[in-house]
Amino acid sequence: MATVPCNYLWFAGYNVLGMYVVLFGLWDICLLRDLLLVYQKTKEYDDLFLFLLLAIVVQVVYTAIGPNMNPSMQQNCDAWAYFYFPDIYTASFGIESWVNASTLLAFRLTGTALIFLAILPMLLDLKNSDEHISLVALIVIAIIFILPFLWLSFIWLGGAVLVLTPLFVVVLLIVLLLLTRER
Repeated sequence: MATVPCNYLWFAGYNVLGMYVVLFGLWDICLLRDLLLVYQKTKEYDDLFLFLLLAIVVQVVYTAIGPNMNPSMQQNCDAWAYFYFPDIYTASFGIESWVNASTLLAFRLTGTALIFLAILPMLLDLKNSDEHISLVALIVIAIIFILPFLWLSFIWLGGAVLVLTPLFVVVLLIVLLLLTRER
């Protein structure tokens, strides 16, 4: 539901990076609320993850529709196929001149918190599980998070994506192995 008011901000001419800070902040609050209030009772990690995935899909679809309805929304955005995302880096991976350093830091922190809050319930499930989990299943779980880690690497250090993404995946795999080593 947070996508509607946030995309209205973007449609009305608000800074695209600021809009994503608000959107990620609202998603972070929802994930934190669900983690503390809902997940403690029901232990339904798949529902939390599914709702976040649905919200991300809605947002990505809107990035293809909105900027074509209002061409001013294309300002400070980079088109990837039909989708318009914030263009925060120059060709040499320097920060674009339109980007406010405080807003960029808030964007990076809220995006990082979003990924962390999406992974945390899964880690809690694995920690509290009494079942044996095979190495193949852990590798598949780590592979599922390649795209979020790719995006996370890009927002922090655009030029080091090829180094940071495998590093994040390996660290996640090590954490998964540590959580399940006694079973």
